[in-house]
Amino acid sequence: MSTGRFTPETTRLDDAARAGWLYYVAGNTQDEIARKLGVSRQSAQRLVAMAVSERLVKVRLDHPIGRCMDLAATLCDRFPLTTCEVVPSDPGAPELLTGIAIAAAALLEKTLRAPEPRIIAMGTGRALRATVEQLSRMECPQHKIVSLLGNVMSDGSATPYNAVIPMADRVGARHYPVPLPVLARDAEELRALHAQEPVRNSLALCAEADLTMVGVGQMDMSAPVLVDGFLRPAEMAELRAAGAAGEITSWVFDDRGHVIDCAHNRRVASAPLPRAADRPVIAVAVGESKIKAIRAALTGHLVNGLITNELTAERLIALP
Repeated sequence: MSTGRFTPETTRLDDAARAGWLYYVAGNTQDEIARKLGVSRQSAQRLVAMAVSERLVKVRLDHPIGRCMDLAATLCDRFPLTTCEVVPSDPGAPELLTGIAIAAAALLEKTLRAPEPRIIAMGTGRALRATVEQLSRMECPQHKIVSLLGNVMSDGSATPYNAVIPMADRVGARHYPVPLPVLARDAEELRALHAQEPVRNSLALCAEADLTMVGVGQMDMSAPVLVDGFLRPAEMAELRAAGAAGEITSWVFDDRGHVIDCAHNRRVASAPLPRAADRPVIAVAVGESKIKAIRAALTGHLVNGLITNELTAERLIALP
């Protein structure tokens, strides 16, 4: 089955890079690659071989596909982005996290290799946990990794998508998890929680982070904050009625990227959303269900960097 993207103008190296990505990153067989790219199995085999012979494939794909570069440039022109990377989409798995996780890990590693001490602030979620799993093993005792939010639910259980602890273990850096629930019961409890010295220290580090990396959550019945039990269906319905378009580190915002003045946000224990104009704030997000949320975050300047895939980038650009 053809994807419809392979035109006569597409370079042979672009084709080889795409086939290499499908084989080495997305884990497709050569038969699957042939079907997805609309070529014969022999052609798919030759394209994968070319990706290796032309040194496009090392540990990571080393050839930026022209279409991805064009999409990234368009997004930077349309939104105030200082960083944008678009990775290929797997036509059979358009929400696959592997590609964006590899790209996000490469960006993190650039900061981690700096000899000078750096502070990296991390959100939580599936995309960031996948990113951590793609990081190379290294020893970076000079750096500090801090969580932007707690990962404890009201019953005391922890989310499995914490990124800070496994990241610190992987790169040998000091880490500062926030020992808080995601949501306080009320404003009074929130003030008491934020008054704790370890929490104050972590929030101060978040404010000084040299690099911040976050996920973007949609606000519907598939939302991670709902599926993972941080919100009840009735609370989600109330937020949607109030105009909720997305969330970052549990802060809920509308379609203009403005944090909504509501009871939910008055209970959020996360660090305040950073001012994206000051330092790099990179969103790692992909998927049809997140289009509205990503666009709102870009429109409201909540982030100034984006790592996503082709399909998501195309959908963002197609919106009026």
